[in-house]
Amino acid sequence: MSVTYTNARIFTGDRFLDNHAVLTDNGRIVGLLPVTEVPSGTQEIDLGGATLAPALIDLQIYGGNGHLFPFSTDAASLKGTYEYCVSGGAAYFMPTIPTSSREVMLRSMQAVKDYWQQGGKGVLGLHLEGPFMNPEKKGAHLEQYITSPTQEDINWLLEHGRGVIKMMTLAPERCDPQLVKQLQDAGILVSAGHSNATYEQAYTAFERGIPTSTHLFNAMSALQSRAPGMVGAIYDHDRICASVVADGIHVDFAAIRISKKIMGQRLFLITDAVAEARSGDYIYIFDKDRYVNAQGTLAGSCLTMMQAVKNCVEKVGIPLDEALRMASAYPAALAGMENELGRISAGYRAAMVVFNDQLQVVQTITE
Repeated sequence: MSVTYTNARIFTGDRFLDNHAVLTDNGRIVGLLPVTEVPSGTQEIDLGGATLAPALIDLQIYGGNGHLFPFSTDAASLKGTYEYCVSGGAAYFMPTIPTSSREVMLRSMQAVKDYWQQGGKGVLGLHLEGPFMNPEKKGAHLEQYITSPTQEDINWLLEHGRGVIKMMTLAPERCDPQLVKQLQDAGILVSAGHSNATYEQAYTAFERGIPTSTHLFNAMSALQSRAPGMVGAIYDHDRICASVVADGIHVDFAAIRISKKIMGQRLFLITDAVAEARSGDYIYIFDKDRYVNAQGTLAGSCLTMMQAVKNCVEKVGIPLDEALRMASAYPAALAGMENELGRISAGYRAAMVVFNDQLQVVQTITE
Protein backbone atom coordinates (compact mmCIF):
# COMPACT_ATOMS: atom_id res chain seq x y z
CA MET A 1 0.00 0.00 0.00
CA SER A 2 1.28 3.45 -0.92
CA VAL A 3 1.63 5.95 1.93
CA THR A 4 2.69 9.58 1.62
CA TYR A 5 4.09 11.49 4.61
CA THR A 6 3.44 15.22 4.35
CA ASN A 7 3.68 18.43 6.38
CA ALA A 8 7.13 17.72 7.80
CA ARG A 9 10.61 19.13 7.58
CA ILE A 10 12.51 16.24 6.02
CA PHE A 11 16.12 15.37 6.81
CA THR A 12 17.26 13.13 3.99
CA GLY A 13 20.57 12.16 5.59
CA ASP A 14 22.31 14.89 3.61
CA ARG A 15 20.13 17.98 3.97
CA PHE A 16 16.85 19.37 5.23
CA LEU A 17 13.95 19.82 2.81
CA ASP A 18 10.79 21.85 3.30
CA ASN A 19 7.58 21.60 1.28
CA HIS A 20 8.32 18.03 0.26
CA ALA A 21 6.71 14.67 0.94
CA VAL A 22 7.98 11.10 1.27
CA LEU A 23 6.22 8.46 -0.78
CA THR A 24 6.49 4.84 0.42
CA ASP A 25 5.16 1.55 -0.84
CA ASN A 26 5.40 -1.94 0.60
CA GLY A 27 8.01 -0.99 3.21
CA ARG A 28 10.27 0.92 0.83
CA ILE A 29 10.75 4.58 0.04
CA VAL A 30 9.61 5.27 -3.51
CA GLY A 31 10.81 8.85 -3.59
CA LEU A 32 10.86 12.42 -2.33
CA LEU A 33 8.71 14.91 -4.19
CA PRO A 34 7.35 18.45 -3.81
CA VAL A 35 4.02 18.53 -1.97
CA THR A 36 2.39 19.95 -5.09
CA GLU A 37 3.21 16.71 -6.90
CA VAL A 38 1.82 14.22 -4.39
CA PRO A 39 -0.15 11.66 -6.42
CA SER A 40 -3.79 10.99 -5.70
CA GLY A 41 -4.87 7.62 -4.47
CA THR A 42 -2.22 7.21 -1.74
CA GLN A 43 -2.86 7.23 1.98
CA GLU A 44 -1.68 10.63 3.16
CA ILE A 45 -0.33 11.07 6.70
CA ASP A 46 0.03 14.63 7.97
CA LEU A 47 2.98 14.89 10.39
CA GLY A 48 1.87 18.24 11.78
CA GLY A 49 5.02 20.21 11.04
CA ALA A 50 7.39 17.83 12.85
CA THR A 51 10.78 16.74 11.54
CA LEU A 52 11.12 13.45 9.66
CA ALA A 53 14.54 11.76 9.59
CA PRO A 54 16.01 8.31 8.94
CA ALA A 55 15.31 5.91 11.80
CA LEU A 56 18.11 5.62 14.33
CA ILE A 57 20.27 2.51 14.82
CA ASP A 58 21.72 1.26 18.12
CA LEU A 59 24.63 -1.16 17.72
CA GLN A 60 25.00 -1.80 21.46
CA ILE A 61 22.08 -2.21 23.84
CA TYR A 62 21.45 -4.75 26.61
CA GLY A 63 17.78 -4.14 27.25
CA GLY A 64 14.95 -1.78 28.00
CA ASN A 65 11.35 -1.55 29.21
CA GLY A 66 12.22 -3.86 32.09
CA HIS A 67 13.69 -6.51 29.78
CA LEU A 68 17.38 -7.36 30.14
CA PHE A 69 18.48 -9.62 27.30
CA PRO A 70 21.52 -11.22 29.04
CA PHE A 71 19.25 -12.12 31.99
CA SER A 72 16.37 -13.44 29.92
CA THR A 73 17.75 -14.63 26.60
CA ASP A 74 14.48 -15.19 24.76
CA ALA A 75 12.37 -13.68 22.01
CA ALA A 76 10.09 -11.91 24.50
CA SER A 77 13.07 -10.02 25.91
CA LEU A 78 14.09 -8.97 22.40
CA LYS A 79 10.55 -7.77 21.72
CA GLY A 80 10.61 -5.64 24.89
CA THR A 81 14.00 -4.21 23.94
CA TYR A 82 12.74 -3.47 20.43
CA GLU A 83 9.81 -1.54 21.87
CA TYR A 84 12.21 0.44 24.05
CA CYS A 85 14.34 1.22 21.01
CA VAL A 86 11.32 2.32 18.96
CA SER A 87 10.17 4.63 21.75
CA GLY A 88 13.57 6.33 21.48
CA GLY A 89 13.60 6.63 17.70
CA ALA A 90 15.65 3.52 16.85
CA ALA A 91 14.03 1.05 14.46
CA TYR A 92 17.09 -1.22 14.43
CA PHE A 93 19.45 -2.52 17.09
CA MET A 94 22.00 -5.16 17.98
CA PRO A 95 21.07 -6.89 21.25
CA THR A 96 24.24 -7.26 23.28
CA ILE A 97 25.42 -9.73 25.88
CA PRO A 98 28.42 -9.29 28.17
CA THR A 99 31.28 -11.71 28.77
CA SER A 100 29.43 -14.93 29.52
CA SER A 101 29.52 -18.72 29.50
CA ARG A 102 29.02 -20.71 26.32
CA GLU A 103 25.61 -21.73 27.61
CA VAL A 104 24.47 -18.10 27.77
CA MET A 105 25.97 -17.36 24.36
CA LEU A 106 24.12 -20.34 22.87
CA ARG A 107 20.83 -19.23 24.42
CA SER A 108 21.29 -15.71 23.09
CA MET A 109 21.99 -16.99 19.57
CA GLN A 110 18.92 -19.20 19.68
CA ALA A 111 16.80 -16.33 21.00
CA VAL A 112 17.74 -14.18 18.01
CA LYS A 113 16.91 -17.05 15.64
CA ASP A 114 13.56 -17.58 17.38
CA TYR A 115 12.79 -13.86 17.24
CA TRP A 116 13.46 -13.72 13.52
CA GLN A 117 11.45 -16.89 12.89
CA GLN A 118 8.50 -15.33 14.74
CA GLY A 119 8.66 -12.28 12.45
CA GLY A 120 10.27 -10.04 15.04
CA LYS A 121 11.43 -6.65 13.79
CA GLY A 122 14.49 -4.53 14.24
CA VAL A 123 17.21 -6.99 15.28
CA LEU A 124 20.22 -6.69 12.97
CA GLY A 125 22.13 -9.45 14.74
CA LEU A 126 23.85 -10.25 18.01
CA HIS A 127 26.68 -8.19 19.52
CA LEU A 128 29.02 -10.18 21.77
CA GLU A 129 30.86 -7.82 24.10
CA GLY A 130 33.53 -10.31 25.15
CA PRO A 131 34.68 -12.84 26.19
CA PHE A 132 38.00 -12.07 24.43
CA MET A 133 38.85 -8.97 26.42
CA ASN A 134 41.60 -7.79 28.73
CA PRO A 135 40.81 -8.40 32.43
CA GLU A 136 42.71 -5.21 33.28
CA LYS A 137 39.93 -3.30 31.48
CA LYS A 138 37.01 -5.55 32.33
CA GLY A 139 34.78 -2.76 33.65
CA ALA A 140 31.61 -4.41 34.92
CA HIS A 141 32.29 -7.69 33.10
CA LEU A 142 32.93 -10.90 35.05
CA GLU A 143 36.56 -11.97 35.02
CA GLN A 144 35.82 -15.69 35.33
CA TYR A 145 34.48 -15.73 31.77
CA ILE A 146 37.26 -13.65 30.20
CA THR A 147 39.67 -15.56 27.99
CA SER A 148 41.98 -15.31 25.00
CA PRO A 149 40.61 -17.08 21.94
CA THR A 150 41.87 -20.41 20.67
CA GLN A 151 41.18 -21.85 17.24
CA GLU A 152 38.59 -24.10 18.87
CA ASP A 153 36.82 -21.05 20.36
CA ILE A 154 36.56 -19.40 16.97
CA ASN A 155 35.39 -22.60 15.31
CA TRP A 156 32.68 -22.97 17.97
CA LEU A 157 31.48 -19.39 17.54
CA LEU A 158 31.30 -19.68 13.78
CA GLU A 159 29.61 -23.08 13.94
CA HIS A 160 26.84 -21.90 16.26
CA GLY A 161 26.67 -18.20 15.50
CA ARG A 162 27.13 -17.86 11.75
CA GLY A 163 24.52 -15.47 10.42
CA VAL A 164 23.51 -14.47 13.96
CA ILE A 165 26.64 -12.92 15.50
CA LYS A 166 27.09 -9.66 13.62
CA MET A 167 29.41 -7.74 15.95
CA MET A 168 32.05 -8.64 18.50
CA THR A 169 34.04 -6.48 20.92
CA LEU A 170 37.48 -7.84 21.75
CA ALA A 171 40.89 -6.72 23.02
CA PRO A 172 43.24 -6.97 20.02
CA GLU A 173 46.34 -7.41 22.18
CA ARG A 174 44.81 -10.62 23.56
CA CYS A 175 43.85 -12.13 20.20
CA ASP A 176 45.84 -13.80 17.44
CA PRO A 177 45.38 -11.59 14.33
CA GLN A 178 44.60 -14.66 12.20
CA LEU A 179 41.72 -15.57 14.50
CA VAL A 180 40.40 -12.02 14.31
CA LYS A 181 40.56 -12.24 10.52
CA GLN A 182 38.51 -15.44 10.62
CA LEU A 183 35.76 -13.58 12.46
CA GLN A 184 35.86 -10.77 9.93
CA ASP A 185 35.88 -13.14 6.98
CA ALA A 186 32.69 -14.64 8.41
CA GLY A 187 31.01 -11.23 8.20
CA ILE A 188 31.38 -10.23 11.86
CA LEU A 189 32.06 -6.57 12.60
CA VAL A 190 35.02 -6.65 14.98
CA SER A 191 35.35 -3.74 17.40
CA ALA A 192 38.35 -3.07 19.64
CA GLY A 193 37.37 -2.54 23.25
CA HIS A 194 37.84 -3.52 26.88
CA SER A 195 41.48 -3.30 25.96
CA ASN A 196 44.71 -2.21 27.62
CA ALA A 197 46.56 -2.12 24.30
CA THR A 198 49.49 0.21 23.87
CA TYR A 199 49.27 2.80 21.13
CA GLU A 200 51.46 0.60 18.94
CA GLN A 201 49.38 -2.54 19.54
CA ALA A 202 46.11 -0.75 18.84
CA TYR A 203 47.37 1.05 15.74
CA THR A 204 48.78 -2.19 14.34
CA ALA A 205 45.43 -3.93 14.90
CA PHE A 206 43.66 -1.10 13.08
CA GLU A 207 46.10 -1.38 10.20
CA ARG A 208 45.31 -5.09 10.00
CA GLY A 209 41.65 -4.32 9.44
CA ILE A 210 39.72 -3.74 12.67
CA PRO A 211 37.46 -0.83 11.64
CA THR A 212 35.95 0.43 14.87
CA SER A 213 36.16 0.57 18.67
CA THR A 214 33.71 0.22 21.54
CA HIS A 215 32.54 3.07 23.82
CA LEU A 216 35.38 5.57 23.43
CA PHE A 217 37.30 6.24 26.68
CA ASN A 218 35.43 3.60 28.67
CA ALA A 219 37.42 0.42 29.45
CA MET A 220 40.36 1.25 27.21
CA SER A 221 43.92 2.49 27.71
CA ALA A 222 43.92 6.27 28.05
CA LEU A 223 45.70 8.99 26.11
CA GLN A 224 48.74 10.06 28.14
CA SER A 225 51.79 12.11 27.20
CA ARG A 226 54.24 9.21 27.08
CA ALA A 227 51.69 6.42 26.51
CA PRO A 228 49.05 7.47 23.96
CA GLY A 229 47.17 4.20 24.43
CA MET A 230 44.13 3.05 22.49
CA VAL A 231 42.47 6.47 22.67
CA GLY A 232 45.54 7.99 21.06
CA ALA A 233 45.56 5.34 18.33
CA ILE A 234 41.86 5.95 17.61
CA TYR A 235 42.44 9.68 17.35
CA ASP A 236 45.54 9.24 15.19
CA HIS A 237 44.22 6.69 12.70
CA ASP A 238 42.23 8.40 9.96
CA ARG A 239 39.87 5.46 9.28
CA ILE A 240 38.99 4.10 12.72
CA CYS A 241 35.49 4.72 14.05
CA ALA A 242 34.41 4.70 17.68
CA SER A 243 31.09 4.53 19.46
CA VAL A 244 30.43 6.85 22.37
CA VAL A 245 27.81 6.84 25.14
CA ALA A 246 26.63 10.46 25.13
CA ASP A 247 24.95 10.66 28.52
CA GLY A 248 27.46 12.95 30.24
CA ILE A 249 28.20 10.15 32.73
CA HIS A 250 30.14 7.58 30.74
CA VAL A 251 31.99 10.43 29.03
CA ASP A 252 32.05 14.13 29.88
CA PHE A 253 30.37 16.24 27.21
CA ALA A 254 33.56 18.28 26.79
CA ALA A 255 35.46 15.08 26.00
CA ILE A 256 32.88 14.24 23.34
CA ARG A 257 33.26 17.74 21.87
CA ILE A 258 37.06 17.38 21.71
CA SER A 259 36.74 13.91 20.19
CA LYS A 260 34.28 15.11 17.56
CA LYS A 261 36.65 17.88 16.49
CA ILE A 262 39.42 15.31 16.04
CA MET A 263 37.42 12.41 14.60
CA GLY A 264 34.69 14.06 12.56
CA GLN A 265 32.51 11.45 10.85
CA ARG A 266 34.32 8.57 12.58
CA LEU A 267 32.42 9.08 15.86
CA PHE A 268 28.96 7.50 16.27
CA LEU A 269 26.38 6.99 18.99
CA ILE A 270 25.23 3.98 21.01
CA THR A 271 23.14 3.79 24.17
CA ASP A 272 24.75 0.84 26.00
CA ALA A 273 21.42 0.84 27.81
CA VAL A 274 20.48 -1.84 30.33
CA ALA A 275 17.53 -2.67 32.56
CA GLU A 276 17.49 -3.46 36.25
CA ALA A 277 18.45 -6.95 37.42
CA ARG A 278 19.16 -7.86 41.03
CA SER A 279 19.96 -11.55 40.62
CA GLY A 280 22.06 -13.72 38.35
CA ASP A 281 25.61 -13.30 37.11
CA TYR A 282 25.17 -9.67 36.18
CA ILE A 283 23.61 -7.20 38.59
CA TYR A 284 22.31 -3.86 37.29
CA ILE A 285 21.01 -1.42 39.89
CA PHE A 286 19.45 1.89 38.86
CA ASP A 287 21.21 4.77 40.60
CA LYS A 288 19.62 8.17 39.81
CA ASP A 289 20.70 8.52 36.17
CA ARG A 290 22.78 5.42 35.49
CA TYR A 291 23.11 1.71 36.23
CA VAL A 292 25.83 0.25 38.45
CA ASN A 293 26.72 -3.30 39.45
CA ALA A 294 26.75 -4.69 42.98
CA GLN A 295 30.19 -3.14 43.58
CA GLY A 296 29.05 0.29 42.41
CA THR A 297 30.92 0.15 39.08
CA LEU A 298 29.26 1.97 36.20
CA ALA A 299 27.55 -0.78 34.21
CA GLY A 300 25.19 0.82 31.69
CA SER A 301 23.08 3.80 30.72
CA CYS A 302 19.39 4.65 30.64
CA LEU A 303 19.76 6.49 27.33
CA THR A 304 17.62 6.26 24.24
CA MET A 305 19.15 7.03 20.87
CA MET A 306 17.12 10.22 20.48
CA GLN A 307 18.22 11.39 23.92
CA ALA A 308 21.82 10.80 22.81
CA VAL A 309 21.15 12.93 19.71
CA LYS A 310 19.55 15.63 21.86
CA ASN A 311 22.53 15.63 24.24
CA CYS A 312 24.93 15.99 21.32
CA VAL A 313 23.01 18.98 20.03
CA GLU A 314 22.29 20.73 23.33
CA LYS A 315 25.27 19.71 25.50
CA VAL A 316 28.05 19.13 23.00
CA GLY A 317 27.19 21.69 20.32
CA ILE A 318 27.01 19.31 17.36
CA PRO A 319 24.65 20.50 14.59
CA LEU A 320 21.40 18.53 14.40
CA ASP A 321 22.07 17.09 10.95
CA GLU A 322 25.44 15.68 12.04
CA ALA A 323 24.07 14.36 15.35
CA LEU A 324 21.40 12.50 13.38
CA ARG A 325 24.01 10.99 11.08
CA MET A 326 25.96 9.84 14.15
CA ALA A 327 22.86 7.88 15.15
CA SER A 328 21.80 6.59 11.74
CA ALA A 329 24.04 6.85 8.65
CA TYR A 330 27.32 6.05 10.41
CA PRO A 331 26.11 2.96 12.28
CA ALA A 332 24.32 1.82 9.11
CA ALA A 333 27.60 1.98 7.20
CA LEU A 334 29.47 0.02 9.88
CA ALA A 335 26.76 -2.63 9.83
CA GLY A 336 27.17 -2.92 6.06
CA MET A 337 23.67 -1.56 5.43
CA GLU A 338 24.45 1.87 3.99
CA ASN A 339 22.34 1.06 0.91
CA GLU A 340 19.33 0.10 3.04
CA LEU A 341 19.33 2.34 6.11
CA GLY A 342 20.41 5.78 7.25
CA ARG A 343 18.88 7.84 4.44
CA ILE A 344 15.50 8.94 3.16
CA SER A 345 15.97 8.13 -0.49
CA ALA A 346 14.36 6.00 -3.17
CA GLY A 347 14.99 2.31 -2.61
CA TYR A 348 15.79 2.59 1.10
CA ARG A 349 13.71 0.93 3.80
CA ALA A 350 10.75 3.00 4.96
CA ALA A 351 12.12 3.32 8.51
CA MET A 352 11.94 6.87 9.82
CA VAL A 353 11.67 8.83 13.04
CA VAL A 354 9.32 11.76 13.61
CA PHE A 355 10.34 14.25 16.30
CA ASN A 356 9.34 17.70 17.51
CA ASP A 357 11.28 20.92 18.08
CA GLN A 358 12.27 19.72 21.55
CA LEU A 359 13.92 16.66 19.94
CA GLN A 360 11.33 14.36 21.46
CA VAL A 361 10.15 11.33 19.51
CA VAL A 362 6.59 11.65 18.24
CA GLN A 363 6.58 8.41 16.25
CA THR A 364 8.97 5.84 14.85
CA ILE A 365 7.86 4.56 11.47
CA THR A 366 8.97 1.00 10.82
CA GLU A 367 8.98 -0.78 7.49
